[in-house]
Amino acid sequence: MSKKLYYIFNKPFNVLSQFTKEVPEHITLQDFLTVPKDVYPVGRLDKDSEGLLILTNDNQFKTKLLDPKFRNQKTYWVQVEGLVSDEAIAQLSQGVSIKIKNGFYPTLPADVKKINAPNVENRNPPVRYRASIPTSWMEITIHEGKNRQIRKMCAKVGFPCLRLIRCQIKRLSFADVPIGTFRPLTNTELNYLSK
Repeated sequence: MSKKLYYIFNKPFNVLSQFTKEVPEHITLQDFLTVPKDVYPVGRLDKDSEGLLILTNDNQFKTKLLDPKFRNQKTYWVQVEGLVSDEAIAQLSQGVSIKIKNGFYPTLPADVKKINAPNVENRNPPVRYRASIPTSWMEITIHEGKNRQIRKMCAKVGFPCLRLIRCQIKRLSFADVPIGTFRPLTNTELNYLSK
């Protein structure tokens, strides 16, 4: 039986949340991490999203973090096109209907607030700048995880997502993990993720 391993990775933009390169130009986790072959990401961040990714070979731990019945909270910093309105914040907070593969899905209520631009490294390549269109930031905490959910939620209320950074899962933050780097989870972090 192999040793249980747990890592936190700060995923850059344009990196696939997988180790396999389907075409040579793909940038994947194997370009950043050297871990045993049985270690995989817990959930995904799409290629255009950045931030906190947990990896492990512990399937029970993975199931507990991913199973919707546990309603584990995930927090994102979201840069949107335009100055986000109080009405949009209220709609997102109550839940909106988003299109998924087989129809529409009513999102659960979310914790949503306007924030100042977070202190994060610039994205490479940078978000396109347009002098005539301002941008603004929100912090959104959800307890579920449909495919591209945050992007779809923002689009639904009229504020297209420009940059999406997952900054927290439960109480775990990526604050001490520079972009493109990883480290093992501490015992303290493992304990509160496992509750």
